[in-house]
Amino acid sequence: MAEAALELPHDHPVSHKHFGTVQTRLVITFVGFVLVVNAYLADYVFFKDDPIIGAISAFVGALILVAPIVLGAVEDIRHGRMHMSVLVAIAVVAAFALQDFKEAGIVAFFMLLATLIEQQTAAGARESVEKLMTLTPPTAELVSGRTVAVSQLNKGDHVRVRPGDRIPADGRIVSGETAINEATITGESMPVDKGVGDDVFAGTSNMTGAVEVEVTRVGEDTTLGKVKRLILQAESTKSPMMQLIDRYAEWYLPVVLMVAGIVWVFTEELESSLRLTRVITVLVVACPCAFVLATPTAMVAGLSAAARLGILIKKVANLEAAGDISAVVFDKTGTLTTGQLTVTRMAPVVGVDAAELLTAAASVEQHSRHPVAVAVGKVAARAQIPLQNVEAFHETPGRGVAGDVGGMQVMVGRDTFLEERGVDVSPARAIGRGADVEGMSLLFVARDGECIGWIGLEDRARPEARSATDELKELGVSRLSMLTGDRWSVAKRVAGELGCTDVQGECLPEQKLRLVEMLRQEGHMVAVVGDGVNDAPALAAGDLGIAMGAAGSDVAIDSASIALMSDDLGRLPFLVRLSRRLRNVIIQNILFGAVFVVGGLLLGGLGYIGPVVAAVLHVLSSFIVIFNSARLVRFGEELSPHAEALPEAARQAAGA
Repeated sequence: MAEAALELPHDHPVSHKHFGTVQTRLVITFVGFVLVVNAYLADYVFFKDDPIIGAISAFVGALILVAPIVLGAVEDIRHGRMHMSVLVAIAVVAAFALQDFKEAGIVAFFMLLATLIEQQTAAGARESVEKLMTLTPPTAELVSGRTVAVSQLNKGDHVRVRPGDRIPADGRIVSGETAINEATITGESMPVDKGVGDDVFAGTSNMTGAVEVEVTRVGEDTTLGKVKRLILQAESTKSPMMQLIDRYAEWYLPVVLMVAGIVWVFTEELESSLRLTRVITVLVVACPCAFVLATPTAMVAGLSAAARLGILIKKVANLEAAGDISAVVFDKTGTLTTGQLTVTRMAPVVGVDAAELLTAAASVEQHSRHPVAVAVGKVAARAQIPLQNVEAFHETPGRGVAGDVGGMQVMVGRDTFLEERGVDVSPARAIGRGADVEGMSLLFVARDGECIGWIGLEDRARPEARSATDELKELGVSRLSMLTGDRWSVAKRVAGELGCTDVQGECLPEQKLRLVEMLRQEGHMVAVVGDGVNDAPALAAGDLGIAMGAAGSDVAIDSASIALMSDDLGRLPFLVRLSRRLRNVIIQNILFGAVFVVGGLLLGGLGYIGPVVAAVLHVLSSFIVIFNSARLVRFGEELSPHAEALPEAARQAAGA
């Protein structure tokens, strides 16, 4: 049953041995079918008075069709696996025993056809994932002018990417500016402007300018390679519902054989051939293909829909659990806000000018990679402030930095950071206090133990954040908590703008863990959303850890159970809706499979349908389940309105 794409292990309750490729078995199956059809034509059209020709054609055709089923069943029995192939084998062998070769051939044909269709459908999902790697071009042009195979690229190589080309490997732009279509990675169809220092990803399209890229990762180590690997790993995992089915599957065959025995016993007034026909019908209709396919096909389709929008899910159980989320814990910086702090105000104390304040702060902050330091450095560069050398630099994560500048000790950080080191910040704290300052993050600066002023920074909320939080509330998520290490005034302002139900400011990493655990103890299914780098412990503490903006970040991809390759918060409510739609589809599939099996057993046992009709219904039931699941592939297309402009392989990334 579609082992290739659904990763059923050899001891799985529904896996069984197949011989040859799908294409070879399909050809052999249709050869046998033609011979069986020829037998009908010989008996009823061309050779009505000579049954030998039809009998020979039916026997050969049935033998061709029955042989793969019997061989597969023997292989299963030899390994101690009593699976559905055994049911089919018993049915067709019984039809052979009745010397009704035409009926045996028709039943075997439809059973083989159903299995082949299921295998080919699932194999198509795997093939579309494999096509992800074909998004990278076969060759790359080095800046020296030499063209090499992408497989020969090494870290540190410099390649030239012209407009219309695809990026051959993950890298960093060292010269030039352009716009990159990153839909294959992030699911965002709008091009992203890129310049010197920006990261680019393998398989994305260069839209406008020529750029020179320094290669940082190649092959399977690229972001695209990790996307492919995560999708395939997710397909090989099992949801709780699939595990439940597996647990009870071993009892299915004995129960069906018992039902077949009951039919045989309670039809003793009929002729032996009619009794055996009813038993054969029961065995054929009891093959649980539709029931077994109910969950795996829906899961593969759900993973496909998520991957199309840049949502990578490590385990299908995580996708199933997303629909039960009742509390979401957000980190502020970089999640609900853009994470791009901007200096909006400076307040030096009396006797200190703004340039002096900025010089001291930017000189020390130049050695830090914190977003605050980057923002201070940018404003200093725009003001053309010359930075001084720093000695004895030290950074206290989340608190502040210190160093010797021009023979004077400079400290930059929170007011509490300076106060703990004996600095009186009250003179600076009294400057410019008001409503316009309350929403800012204040960075206090001290020189030789005296506070010389503060620098105000602001981080804007993401444009889609409010609509995303509103939609989560509409979906029944009752707790929306924002945790941040920023000041309470800033935290309250952002939480108020975005409609969060809870907020915690000046929050240290260990406090975040305690708050997440508190929500879980209250009975909530907690999803923690962060950037995946600074929030790795909190992400691990939640029932679901969701890393945003994970493209190009190994830490983000590894630390979270779900990775959003883009920064679009609108993907969160989509994830919840997809999980709930997935659950509905699975329930529909299981109910249909159960109705088909139970109804078929009743009709077959009472003699209302025969083996051929049962085989045809078997194929139809498999088709219905597959197509019902396939509806999920297109779920969420409204979130990618320009998807028709993307390459086919990109649209089918992880397609079902």
